[in-house]
Amino acid sequence: MTQHPTQSPQFFLTAPSPCPYLEGQFERKVFTHLVGDKAPEMNDLLTQGGFRRSQNIAYRPACESCRACVSVRILAQEFSASRNMRRVVQRNADLIGAMHDAQPSTEQYSLFRAYLDARHRRGGMSDMTVLDYAMMVEDTHVDTKIIEYRRRGPDTFITGKGQGELIAVALTDKMADGLSMVYSYFNPDFEDRSLGTFMILDHIARAKAMGLPHVYLGYWVNGSRKMNYKMRFMPQEHLGPKGWERYDHTKRSVADQPFQSPT
Repeated sequence: MTQHPTQSPQFFLTAPSPCPYLEGQFERKVFTHLVGDKAPEMNDLLTQGGFRRSQNIAYRPACESCRACVSVRILAQEFSASRNMRRVVQRNADLIGAMHDAQPSTEQYSLFRAYLDARHRRGGMSDMTVLDYAMMVEDTHVDTKIIEYRRRGPDTFITGKGQGELIAVALTDKMADGLSMVYSYFNPDFEDRSLGTFMILDHIARAKAMGLPHVYLGYWVNGSRKMNYKMRFMPQEHLGPKGWERYDHTKRSVADQPFQSPT
């Protein structure tokens, strides 16, 4: 059995591998294990320091020649939805989101599988089995929740989990200062609903209701078109050399600054 320290975490560095976001770049990650009674507290600290969680691992980029990945968090209490965002909410008015403890189901996996096959057929998660999915959901030592979004039909009375058609799912960590969106997926047949945007808006509303200041979106990758959607949710803060700073699109982002090797 692998033994993990209970006091100070140990950090490890991965070998270089091709970057999935920027062609011609190579990525490295620094990571540590999130286990034991201190895992929730450690997850809060590491997330605030730019780490992301995947199962019981916390990681962040440690690339040698690139700083394109920038941690982003929405200032939930100041957020005001645009007209287009309000339309997205109205378009999904028939959905009900329910937050549960992080428990996987075959229904979730079927939706997850359909999402991967339609949107990420060649991605790193494309070969995940139902057991892999269960590990992704259950292998956590922090306060992780599953939010299920179900469609309410004209003859459907939703009383709780398992009722109504499952349309979208979000795996979310509840932290002391916000909600961290770990992974989300949705029915690819409902492209016109903008479900990815809707789930972010729902998390902002939940953070507001809980009195939490932030919604953590992970990394914005400057130069990656698939990450541009994160810039639509303003105001937000980016993590740079001086800590978290309010993003000003009129100024250069830390991701636009040239990389300088440490002396």
